[in-house]
Amino acid sequence: MPIIRPLVEPDLPEARRIIRVAFGTFFGVADLDHFWTDRDYAYGRCGAEHVEAFAAEEDGTLVGSNFATRWGSFGFFGPLSIRPDRWEGKCAQPLVAAVCDAFDRWGVTQAGLFTFPQSAKHVHLYGKFGFHARFLTAIMTKPASAGPLPENARYSTLADDGRRAAEDAAYALTDEIYDGLDLRAEIRAGEARGLGDTLLLWDGPSRLGGFAVCQWGAGSEAGADTLYVKFGAVKPGPGADARFAALLDASGALAASLGIKDVLAGVNLARDEAYRQMKGLGFRTAIQGVAMHRGNQPGFCRPGVYVLDDWR
Repeated sequence: MPIIRPLVEPDLPEARRIIRVAFGTFFGVADLDHFWTDRDYAYGRCGAEHVEAFAAEEDGTLVGSNFATRWGSFGFFGPLSIRPDRWEGKCAQPLVAAVCDAFDRWGVTQAGLFTFPQSAKHVHLYGKFGFHARFLTAIMTKPASAGPLPENARYSTLADDGRRAAEDAAYALTDEIYDGLDLRAEIRAGEARGLGDTLLLWDGPSRLGGFAVCQWGAGSEAGADTLYVKFGAVKPGPGADARFAALLDASGALAASLGIKDVLAGVNLARDEAYRQMKGLGFRTAIQGVAMHRGNQPGFCRPGVYVLDDWR
């Protein structure tokens, strides 16, 4: 059995390599040396204020890693990766147990993960820890199109007091969607680590209608030439569909202003209205996975919720 310990900075080059090789092998990629070389899931997460990262070690050698992310009352884990020659070495279960322990320490009320529905092994493994396969999550893409950005639309351009106000407004919005859902740390981490920016749509001087935590460029989770909406949400209630359309349009305008070709965003199909609206606006599914929820509770994957995320 491997030793499970915190993932630390000296581990990151090998952790990133294992992530690339493991997922490339699973996808059947022929040229592993050039797979996902423009994106990162290790450096951007390890050491962030809202993430705990775990390493699996055998005989002093890193063989795998996993990441637990906390968005307030909600937690998710991944990417879980194991060196392919150790796939049958019972390394995965201890790494899943480690992130579940983190969720328990944090006291989250909902936890989940994204995995591949065609893999019976993955669904079975996570089922051992109380995760239930529910609705598919579509990772959708659309070419960026130029357009105007609203005033004060970028978190990075705000002064410190404006940033704090935007973070608190974002929390007030997500707390309406799911009690305690909190993206403030994700917003701060993206800015501090140079991964992208947070797009803000204001209904008034201090009332936030929607926001999107975006990443782009080589070294981010987006990869080159893509703007990735890691999380997006609009204020629930009357007019949510119009706010959602405006948020998607603004994401495309932000991408175009940066010279980026495509927008990528995930939506859970339990959020039926949001999914159908994205299809109607020209988004098309690139890949899809299944969301697994601990305790089989819907959380904020339910009708009437306009949220973008994919828990990868």
